[in-house]
Amino acid sequence: MEVRAKKALGQHFLTDQGIAMTIVDSLEAGGVRNVLEIGPGMGVLTQYLLKRDDIDLKLVELDGESVEYLLTHFPGMQGKLYEMDYLKLDVHLLFPGEYRVIGNFPYNISSQIFFKILEDKDRVTEVVCMIQKEVADRIAEKPGTKTYGILSVLLQAWYDIDYIISVGSGAFCPPPKVQSAVIRLRRNGRSSLGCDERLFKMVVKTAFNQRRKTLRNALKPLLTDAVDTNAPIFDLRAERLSVEDFVALTNLISKGQNQNV
Repeated sequence: MEVRAKKALGQHFLTDQGIAMTIVDSLEAGGVRNVLEIGPGMGVLTQYLLKRDDIDLKLVELDGESVEYLLTHFPGMQGKLYEMDYLKLDVHLLFPGEYRVIGNFPYNISSQIFFKILEDKDRVTEVVCMIQKEVADRIAEKPGTKTYGILSVLLQAWYDIDYIISVGSGAFCPPPKVQSAVIRLRRNGRSSLGCDERLFKMVVKTAFNQRRKTLRNALKPLLTDAVDTNAPIFDLRAERLSVEDFVALTNLISKGQNQNV
């Protein structure tokens, strides 16, 4: 029995066993035991994850055909495998405490997966995943380039990013039309940003939504008369700012908003 890849689910099954082992080996030894695999498909990562005695594995898979395949080919999967949409999953039901995430993420929802991970950043200690190379480049990029964007800032605020390996389309069936990459995110030591986190996200998203404009113009919807827009930071575009710069900018805007109240 083979599972038919479904375009609507963004499925491209990894077939290169060497790459599969690299992904699993990139999950650090001796870390948090609870591990969630997102979108296991036909189990190319699962087979190697099950051999590790330092993790307790659970899996979430939306595709019923893949679920049937996994239950048939991997004895003992009952009770570990959940047929549901990860984006709608309350992970607290699977793991009450900290956990790690691994997977060959469906490329059409990879950004949404990262935003969900960010919502649970205080419990997700590590992520190892295969994603579209363009997205991997964006996440790992440093300030000062057109590649640097919203995901770069929001993820780097809370995670250290390692770019593991680039992967060609021949490693998949069916082959995707884009190049792929494996990256690792490890939770940094930051427990607080030192600013209003809700406003921080709003500032980052608003700044990059009009990234060609200077911050003075891009952030107009968030600025009050009390904000000193003559400060040099407002002459810059979003792509020039580090995480720390965005924190400082958020505090500047927050101070102005509070003075206006």
